[in-house]
Amino acid sequence: MEEWIGYARPDVLCLQETKLADDAFPAMTFAALGYDGVHHGQGRWNGVAILSRVGIDDVTTGFGDGFEDPYDGEARLVGATCGGTRIASVYVPNGREVGSEFYDRKLAWLDRLREWLGAHHSPTEPLAVLGDFNVAPEDRDVWSVKAFEGATHVTPAERDALARLRDWGLVDAFRAVRSEEKLFSYWDYRRGDFHQHRGMRIDLVYVTRPLAAGVAFAVVDRNARKGTAPSDHAPVIVDLAPAGD
Repeated sequence: MEEWIGYARPDVLCLQETKLADDAFPAMTFAALGYDGVHHGQGRWNGVAILSRVGIDDVTTGFGDGFEDPYDGEARLVGATCGGTRIASVYVPNGREVGSEFYDRKLAWLDRLREWLGAHHSPTEPLAVLGDFNVAPEDRDVWSVKAFEGATHVTPAERDALARLRDWGLVDAFRAVRSEEKLFSYWDYRRGDFHQHRGMRIDLVYVTRPLAAGVAFAVVDRNARKGTAPSDHAPVIVDLAPAGD
C-alpha cells in the first residue's frame, strides 16, 4: 500500500475487504503519508475504508436507521465527504452460489443500496459510490461468458440490480472513457489466471452526472497486481478534471 501510494498519489483512496478491526487500522502510517483515514471494520472479515488528502467530514457507516441490512453486522459501507465530494466505499457481498441464501441476500443488499441512495442523496450532487461490487456489468467485463455460465457475478438479476443504480443517476466512470473489452480488475489466484488474463471487471466507480462530466482518464493498474503476495484485485484509478476545466 505504501509503495503504491508513493507513485499513484490519489486524492481519495477507497479500500475494501480490509479484514481489520477499527483499532488495528494503520491510521498513523497513512497520516504520515498525508492521508486522513476512516475505517469501518469488524476484524477477520469484510471491512471498508476511505483515505483522503483533501479532508474527511461527515462520516457515516452502514445504511443507518430505517434500513434493514441483509448482511447486518458486517462492515460493508462507509461514507464521507472529501473535498466537497461525497464518497461511499462499498464491499458488495459475494453471493457464493446462485440460488443460495447468500445470493438472495446479495440481491437484497444491492436493492438496499439503491433505496439508501434515494433516501440520502440526489443524482444532482457530486457523489461517487465505488468499490468491489462483485458483479461484472456486461459480457465484455469477463474473459469468457461460457466459463461463468451459471455462476454468480454475471447473472441477469445481479446485473439488473446494477442497472437500477444507473437508472437512479449513477454513471460507470470507467466506461465513460474506456470502451474496450477485457479490461479486468480481478483475477483468481488459481490456474495462473492473471498471467493468462482470465479476469473480470468487478471493481466499479459509479458517479453522478456532475462528476461524470469531468472524467478525464481511467485505468486499471495491473502493475499493482504483480509482485510478492499481491491482492487478487488491482486498483482502478479515475481522474476527474477540476470543475471548469
